[in-house]
Amino acid sequence: MAQAKNKIPFSNQFSSLRNVPRFFRMIWGVSPRLTLWNMLLRLVQAAVPLAMLYVGKEIIDVVVQAISDPGGATGIHTAAHPVWFWVGLEFALAVANSLLGRAITLTDSLLGDLVNNDSSVRIIRHAATLDLYQFEDAGFYDKLERARTQTAGRTALMSMVLSQAQDLITVIFLAGGLIAFNPWLMIILVVAVIPSFVGETKFNRDSYSLTRSWTPERRELDYLRYIGASNETAKEIKIFGLEGFIANRFKIISDKYYQANQKLALRRAAWGGFFSALGTASYYAGYVFIISQTVLGQITLGTLTFLAGAFSRLQGLLQGIVSRFSRIAETAMYLQDLFDFLELKPLSQSHTGTRQVPRPIRTGFQFENVGFRYPESEVWALRHLNFILPPGEKLALVGENGAGKTTVVKLLANLYEPTEGRILLDGVDLREYDPEDLRREIGIIFQDYVRFMFTAKENIAIGNISERENRPRIEDAAEKSLADAVVENLPKKYDQMLGKRFTGGVDLSGGQWQKVALARAYMREAQLVILDEPTAALDARAEHEVFLRFAELMKGKAAVLISHRFSTVRMADRILFLENGQLLELGSHEELLAKGGKYAELFRLQAKGYL
Repeated sequence: MAQAKNKIPFSNQFSSLRNVPRFFRMIWGVSPRLTLWNMLLRLVQAAVPLAMLYVGKEIIDVVVQAISDPGGATGIHTAAHPVWFWVGLEFALAVANSLLGRAITLTDSLLGDLVNNDSSVRIIRHAATLDLYQFEDAGFYDKLERARTQTAGRTALMSMVLSQAQDLITVIFLAGGLIAFNPWLMIILVVAVIPSFVGETKFNRDSYSLTRSWTPERRELDYLRYIGASNETAKEIKIFGLEGFIANRFKIISDKYYQANQKLALRRAAWGGFFSALGTASYYAGYVFIISQTVLGQITLGTLTFLAGAFSRLQGLLQGIVSRFSRIAETAMYLQDLFDFLELKPLSQSHTGTRQVPRPIRTGFQFENVGFRYPESEVWALRHLNFILPPGEKLALVGENGAGKTTVVKLLANLYEPTEGRILLDGVDLREYDPEDLRREIGIIFQDYVRFMFTAKENIAIGNISERENRPRIEDAAEKSLADAVVENLPKKYDQMLGKRFTGGVDLSGGQWQKVALARAYMREAQLVILDEPTAALDARAEHEVFLRFAELMKGKAAVLISHRFSTVRMADRILFLENGQLLELGSHEELLAKGGKYAELFRLQAKGYL
């Protein structure tokens, strides 16, 4: 499984920091005003610790002076005594610090939400630009999963980098006071945090390597978690008694991941404790030195308080900065996953045409020696395919499972590009057409259509989403697909939420869902309509009725249909029989029967089932 995983090179952790400026350009882009306010608030708050320590020093020195001066002890009861000015100033600073902290938390939260939303929108939009067969690759899914699931890490990175900058400014202020007193105190602190920095960097790198290398297994865990408790799988889980199998499989994988993570966590905790003790020892070494200087009378008690407080804060800040820097570098590596995904290019980049699709189409589509195989595959899904689909013709694709029927319709719909040969539309290569304009002229419903958990009208409008508010058009599409009768029986009609995922949703039968999905094809005024076994859940009579209606509505338009029922296929003008990705027979139902070939053999076999 995931035992022999390669570690991320040490240099990669720091090279990933080059992503931080790009990330902050994203943050600035979502809200320049909020970003600027966040930075200004942090800048002001960075100066508060030094001011608080200095005010505390003045309070102690004034109090000590009042105690040592017999007259001063009496004067302290008056409002004009200097100690009350400093106390009032410290109170104002404390209130200001609290308000600044809340304002920073608020702007962090708002910016984080905007960044999460923006990165999710980028992922959704970019995924739509990639080739369909990229989504059919497990390696691609690992990249998509890492980019999709790390939104919380990106928000944390934003807060960490801004906090790091704020703490560095505070360190500069506090270090100035320490260096003015004795530079050696600052040197002690810096030397003490170096081992902690190296240790944190190493363990963060190991943690990222572990998380990244286990991406396929974590995807499987998510999948098992989903199918183990889902309304879509509940029937099969119960009837086949799969709960034990799924639970055990989940436990085996999760236990292995836990054990790998446990070893890393234990080593990290042990070394972290050692480095923490080292830092604490350095703090007390400096503290002893400051106390000895006070006892010798070289500094005042107020200065002791100031230096001890500054030294303590600096030690905590430096350790925090070191630890956070290492976590920033780690999280920036996760950020690299987002940018890696956003920089993925379609494997087929030749379709960049700008030509508009002719309206109406005159000569139709033509396959010229078309072949297709998936990247990194030696097996041809299609090979040497030649045929013409003129306007107004209904073409049926027939063949056994795996013959290449769905691949043909994906090529026609411009979801795939030929590996060899070309597809022409009115004598022009499809690559020369604007891909968006081309897809607008094609309506397609696949056998594995999606059951969207949207309202009934939105489910239909998906076929032409820009018309989602056009109620007459939606109702017309529903009538054409016979889905209008389905919708009329819903409690809220077209506004009814479909599916059981959300409150108030109503689920449909397989046949009802198929009629709703078919309505999507009618939402487009497409010149080519493709039905890829979309009526498999309908009984023979209902499917026959749907296709009769389809044939009537598609007059004058090109249509392609795939069905395993030959009683439906025979309604097509021509039938293309595929075998092993190659054209075996082409002709009308009568012509193919007369030929006595493979189509005739399968037709008669199926006909016997009805005798």
